[in-house]
Amino acid sequence: MPAPREPRPGRGRTRAGAPATDRGRPLYMIGVVAEMLNVHPQTLRFYEKKGLLRPSRTVGRTRMYSAEDVEDLARLLRLTRDLGVNLAGVEIIIKMRRRMLDMQKQIEDLVAYVRDEGGTPPARRDDDEPRAALVRAASGQLGPVDLF
Repeated sequence: MPAPREPRPGRGRTRAGAPATDRGRPLYMIGVVAEMLNVHPQTLRFYEKKGLLRPSRTVGRTRMYSAEDVEDLARLLRLTRDLGVNLAGVEIIIKMRRRMLDMQKQIEDLVAYVRDEGGTPPARRDDDEPRAALVRAASGQLGPVDLF
């Protein structure tokens, strides 16, 4: 078995809305990712066509995958290969996971807002109860959720 190739850095642009972190930076071409995950490049193209993947594109339209994309692909392959989930099920799981992560981010932003605004309401009123509940929730720790 040949030794795995070192990934080649690409010169792609990040997709719209992608975080400016190293994990979101497109680095790998389709052949490198296919070799890393032991799948045919056509499989990756098929997954993209079905909307399960969204790799970035260079100006010349070359697909470029980030570390996050590779993790998502590995998760997709684990669902199909190891757990026997069909592509329709994978699509639902991926959408639910994305939505869950978005909601988690919203909760973290809300907790940070409540913490920044102070721990207790200035005057006790009947409509302050929801804010007090948020303050109590903000005092706890929220951990990231990774189900797959």
